[in-house]
Amino acid sequence: MDNICDELLQEIFKRLPSTPSSSLSVSLVSKRWLNLYRSSKASLSLRFLAGPVSVSSLYSLSKSCSQLTCITVSLSKPLFLSWVVSFPCLKELCLYICPNERVDDGVKRFGSFLNEEVNAEFGLETLCLSGIQADDKGVGWLWRNCRRLKKLQLKSCESVGDGESFSSFILCVKGLQEVELRKCRCIVDGVLLRLAENCVSLNSLLVYDGGSKEGFLEFINTCRSNLQKLDLRLPLDLNNNHLAAVARNLRHLSTLRLQSCCLVTSEGLNTLGIALQNSIEELALINCDVVEREIGLLATLGQSLRMLRKLDLSYNELLVDKELISMLISCNNLTDLKLRGCRKITGVALVSISKNSKRLQSVDIMNCPGIEAEAVEFFVLNCSQMRQLVVEESKVSDIARAWALHNVIEVTSG
Repeated sequence: MDNICDELLQEIFKRLPSTPSSSLSVSLVSKRWLNLYRSSKASLSLRFLAGPVSVSSLYSLSKSCSQLTCITVSLSKPLFLSWVVSFPCLKELCLYICPNERVDDGVKRFGSFLNEEVNAEFGLETLCLSGIQADDKGVGWLWRNCRRLKKLQLKSCESVGDGESFSSFILCVKGLQEVELRKCRCIVDGVLLRLAENCVSLNSLLVYDGGSKEGFLEFINTCRSNLQKLDLRLPLDLNNNHLAAVARNLRHLSTLRLQSCCLVTSEGLNTLGIALQNSIEELALINCDVVEREIGLLATLGQSLRMLRKLDLSYNELLVDKELISMLISCNNLTDLKLRGCRKITGVALVSISKNSKRLQSVDIMNCPGIEAEAVEFFVLNCSQMRQLVVEESKVSDIARAWALHNVIEVTSG
């Protein structure tokens, strides 16, 4: 009975925020509660910088470090992943698949055991895979046993494994909450289709450099999840049709991030802004030439998106003060602004921001040559509510630095 109570308490503690007040409150109850709280919050990670790592080494590691909660490792082919079972506390696993140069010693030593089908559902919540190819066996076993997966990241993968692996892949997508697909053009459409058909818990999707217009449009139109965050870098695969579909079907979207999306126009963005005016809190239009090309777009978006709290317009090199200011005048709730790499923005914009954006707490103006040290000093002195400013160190005067220190403003050049 005590063990059941302990497990229940640990599960509750995991959901508590990790704050000093939480720890203090728990410690006042009993030492037992405090120990349970600490064990539920503790995590032990291991990242192998060199690779690939042999299977035998991983089995040996499990004997002395079975409490590991996160492992990042490079593996050679063929893939034998049953060693994962030897780490019962593992919550996050990142695998980088190396080209098949040789069979590692672990395969020779454990060969007969490794080829057995070990069915042992484990508690992985985050899985990151990089470099999976079409003929890679062993991945299907991973899919079959990852029934508690919440976050999946695939990078530079041309498949999710051999022929049998795709059917196993369906088993792990049902409970996914977050998916990231980077440079996986060959499989994006298939993965999105499986998500639309089998997953109702997805709240965050990132797709960079891959997919097709038709496949992504079908996903938006058939997705049954309450998607809240959409992050896309699709230079030639995203257009106004997709934005219109988002406006119709993803009515609870709170974060939209578009990067290098060359085919979208003001028509698509304005349609989106009107439809999602009560839900969008974060908008990023990074290196999107529509921002520079279509005059008045930002002003219209600012008037529509009154709930906007975070805005990222980084690397729009031709964006000028007038266009930026016309948007920010309407964004009264803005707390976070990124203008990194906006080379045409000058100190005039900073003066306007200091007067109109009274809730702003974080600003990034790195690589903005039009903004000089005098403007930075004026901005710091007139924005006491600021908590973070990212700018070149050479643009921060002694007066600005002293004032920032006095007002607890973090000034970095990161």
